[in-house]
Amino acid sequence: MDRGLWVTWYDLPKDGRAAYFSWLQETYMPAVLKRPGVLWGAHYECITEEAQASTAKAPTDNVAGRADDTSIPAGKQFVLIFGGKDTHVFANPVPSAFNAALPDSGRKMLALRSGERMSIFAEGGRVEGPALKNYKEGMLLAPCMQIGTYNCDYKIEEDMLAWYAQRRMAALSEMTGCIRTRKLAAVAGWAKHSILYEFESLEALNKYFPTREDKHPEQQAWSKSIVKNLTHAPGSANLGCRMFAMSN
Repeated sequence: MDRGLWVTWYDLPKDGRAAYFSWLQETYMPAVLKRPGVLWGAHYECITEEAQASTAKAPTDNVAGRADDTSIPAGKQFVLIFGGKDTHVFANPVPSAFNAALPDSGRKMLALRSGERMSIFAEGGRVEGPALKNYKEGMLLAPCMQIGTYNCDYKIEEDMLAWYAQRRMAALSEMTGCIRTRKLAAVAGWAKHSILYEFESLEALNKYFPTREDKHPEQQAWSKSIVKNLTHAPGSANLGCRMFAMSN
């Protein structure tokens, strides 16, 4: 199983993107996939907050607050995610050391990134959605994903654990268009917590995700009490469509 995730958020200048994407797909991602235990890689272009706001009901409408610490890198245009057997797959070498050891040509490409933020997550739990039965790409991350990354007061973490298991992830397990939902905990990076939603398409996510409270309106107060106490990373939650992906 793919229980470890290496996630990188970043921005790119418009100039040089074509060359960067070719290098990423043809050189960098295959090199990462050669590491023992790495199972797949997927690269996403994020939907801007302005574009999300133009939908009938944006999937990120429940984000109460974001960190105002300017030292936290704030890249949000692209998300690169690798899945591995566990988090230790990405520990020898760690991502910073792996990137530093690239040839000059590779480091030149990485230098195009700005606002780069990295986390390594362990999967604490997952549910499978109805769309999994028709999904043909196995473990590979879905065509559309949303990843929220955040911190909270430790005093509400037990309640949050219960809410995700009993409320949010239970709803996603029955939601049309949902492939998988994963609750993640960080072993490296600013955010301690993450939630990763996988949908078969952006259209399905925009249509069905806003209905997540409809079947249990009596629990909306619980949801609001959790959400208002989360401090999200800059740009979170990030909604993205897959540009390209590969797996072993």
